[in-house]
This record gives sequence, C-alpha cells and structure tokens, in this order.
Amino acid sequence: MRGGTLQRGDQVFLRHMEAADEEAFLRAVRSSRKLHRPWSYLPETSEDFRDMLVRPLGESYLIRRNEDGALAGSASLGHIVFGNLRSAYLGYSALVPHQGQGYMTEGLELVLRHAFGTLALHRVEVNVQPDNERSIALAERLGFRREGFSPRYLKIGGRWRDHVRFAMLADEFAPVARRRSRG
Repeated sequence: MRGGTLQRGDQVFLRHMEAADEEAFLRAVRSSRKLHRPWSYLPETSEDFRDMLVRPLGESYLIRRNEDGALAGSASLGHIVFGNLRSAYLGYSALVPHQGQGYMTEGLELVLRHAFGTLALHRVEVNVQPDNERSIALAERLGFRREGFSPRYLKIGGRWRDHVRFAMLADEFAPVARRRSRG
C-alpha cells in the first residue's frame, strides 16, 4: 500500500515515505537541524535519503497534517522481526515549524496502531538519549514503559551515546484520548 494513507487521525495522517518525498523531506530536515541536534542526525543528502528508503527490515513514514498536507514529522519502524519475536524499534522526529502542537503524539499513535494492528507486532521499543527531555516526555505520554539504561548504545554524530530504553507491548497500547477517559 505504498503512497496511500495508512492511518488517519483527527489532525494528521500517516503514509509510507517514498522517493517523490525526497525534496520536501530534505528541506524540512535542514530547517529542523537545531531542533534535532545533538540527539538525531537525519538524512540531509539525496544519497542518505535513498539509503533510508531501501533499508531492509524497516519502514519509514511521514506524518502530515490533514488540513493542508504539511509535513509535521517522520517516524520509522526499524529492525522489524516477525516469527516468535514480532518486534521493532521506533524512531521519530518532529519537523519545524510544527513541533510542540500535538501532531507527533497523534502521528506516533497512528504508527503504533499500524505496528500492533496491520503488522501484528508484539513489542515496540524506543531508545532516547537521557538529555532529550521532549522525546522522553513524548514516549511517556504515549504510554511507553521505561525498561532501563543502555550505556554507549548508539553512535550518533560520531559519538557513542547513552540511551534510556522504553518499550510497549501490543496489549498495553491505548491511545492518549482513551487513557484520559479511563483515568
């Protein structure tokens, strides 16, 4: 179902990233560099973008606003494993000027709905650098459970960086609005 909408929420929709998105994505990433650094180094060249699209065992998504199709963020499920594990790693980035407006919360709920529904995964893991307070708050708002600390876990920006590990199981997934109504 490449190119079509995978999931739609009240404010945003989710679809697979594709080659035709290169120019808009790279422009948005360059505009968002200060927001992402030092936590994330997203593709900034055509070669890096194309490499991202052909990664085995993963899917890349765009989070776009319903009202005008503006690019609000991106996400990926990496190292998707089926069989007895049924697991993936979630990565995400808000994009300027749409950060801090709730689009990523809803967009990532759509990614999780796709992961636990369409892909029938059992577990999704998120790893966030300890100083990235906004990303940690987002993971917690989505209902991810803190599992531990991984020293020098990922090499980002040329340095091995510590990460806090979060996870969610399929039966733990509940959209934010549903959790609020129960609480």
